[in-house]
Amino acid sequence: MLKQQLQFKLSQKLSPQQIQLMKLIQLPTQAFEQRLKQELEENPALEGGKEDSLNDIDNEFDNSSDDFNDTESINAEDINVDEYLSDDEIPDYRTQANNYSSDDEEKSIPYAAGTSFTQHLTNQLNTYRLSDEERDIAEFLVGSVDESGYIRRDLSDIMDDLAFTQNVYTTEDKIKDVLHIVHQLDPAGVGARNLQECLSIQLHRKQKTAATDLAINIIDYAFEQFTKKHYKKLLQKFDISEDQLKEAISEIEHLNPKPGGSYAGNNKIVEHVVPDFAIRIVDGELELTLNGRNAPELHVSREYSNMLKGYKDAKDKSKSQKDAVIFIKQKLDAAKWFIEAIKQRQQTLFVTMSAIMHYQKDYFLSGDERSLKPMILKDIADEINMDVSTVSRVANSKYVDTPYGTKLIKEFFSESMKNDQGEDVSTKEIKKILETVIEEEDKKKPLTDETLAAILKEKGYPIARRTVAKYREQLDIPVARLRKKI
Repeated sequence: MLKQQLQFKLSQKLSPQQIQLMKLIQLPTQAFEQRLKQELEENPALEGGKEDSLNDIDNEFDNSSDDFNDTESINAEDINVDEYLSDDEIPDYRTQANNYSSDDEEKSIPYAAGTSFTQHLTNQLNTYRLSDEERDIAEFLVGSVDESGYIRRDLSDIMDDLAFTQNVYTTEDKIKDVLHIVHQLDPAGVGARNLQECLSIQLHRKQKTAATDLAINIIDYAFEQFTKKHYKKLLQKFDISEDQLKEAISEIEHLNPKPGGSYAGNNKIVEHVVPDFAIRIVDGELELTLNGRNAPELHVSREYSNMLKGYKDAKDKSKSQKDAVIFIKQKLDAAKWFIEAIKQRQQTLFVTMSAIMHYQKDYFLSGDERSLKPMILKDIADEINMDVSTVSRVANSKYVDTPYGTKLIKEFFSESMKNDQGEDVSTKEIKKILETVIEEEDKKKPLTDETLAAILKEKGYPIARRTVAKYREQLDIPVARLRKKI
């Protein structure tokens, strides 16, 4: 049975300008420059640099637009918006394959490739006299070394792989013998199967002294006590003085826990941060500037404007001319909208950062993180009468150059807590005080989380022990036992 019914519903759709503006706002300076370059390449009606007669062009454009509307009703529906909002043409999910988990390291192709870490190790094998079988095993072991310099596979698995993939049938004992050869390669410690073996290899290659001999014994025979910092047990086990133990620990601390890291990291692209804003103190007052690279000079092409004028003056308008004029109008619309979006982006960035600067004025004048006020996105959004999502786009991806270093803007945001006076204080202030207390503690008797909670309470910050533990972990500070020194 067929039915007809009338249904009313409200829906909100973003205009192309709004979509474009949101995307531009969240771009940091370097990405914005790339986006600008892309738009200039794709839209011939958009040009860089100054244009003295910009108003004349706008007037011609506006007058010509009237003429378009008289010719077969050329309107917004005739213009394919997706053609100049090219990054909206294909959704992100259409270009991604779900082959990796979200926490997988993002792989990127290096600009220049030198000798790989594996090739570096393989080249060293050429200096050893090895049988064909030993060379096959050694090259397979070298190929199993990860970027940190470790072989994180069981020898039994390696033996099976050698048989199935290389047609090399051998024993675990033979693989161990060849592994000892791999352990002689540089950098020292490469090919180790765990941290203990890595440190032991490095110590055995150092010049023999009383301190290195003791360090070898500690790593080889008391590794668990060492990692747990049970120093009293080590003193008793080896019947040594505190000074001797200090020297041995100093030897261990100078070893490299990731021998492959220094070499393997050479091919990675180094990212440089370009500050989007700069804050300076001038005569005791804060002065904010937006990076000039965010304010390019753009104008609409005079040539394209003249094309429109030529169409208006033409008496006979062919179908091909009408098709061309739709294209021209489309590109001119895109150019004008893009220029307007950039102006709005500049204004939004400046207004948002200005509000943050004035909200955290005490911090920017002193540089003391304890002066940071509690501040959430809504505080700034209410201040500038914008949406919270807009403030988030500015804060999450932009940097500001301050007298105290280049900072990510979102670092100035924090939740609030009540002190014993009932005043709102920033959690960053509490973390800074916690960090200071831990730095000043007696490292022979580090303070427990419970003791730290009591100290903070005395200072006027009544927080629970579990909260102290959470802040300590956020600061990447280990528990008391692992902070202990002799």
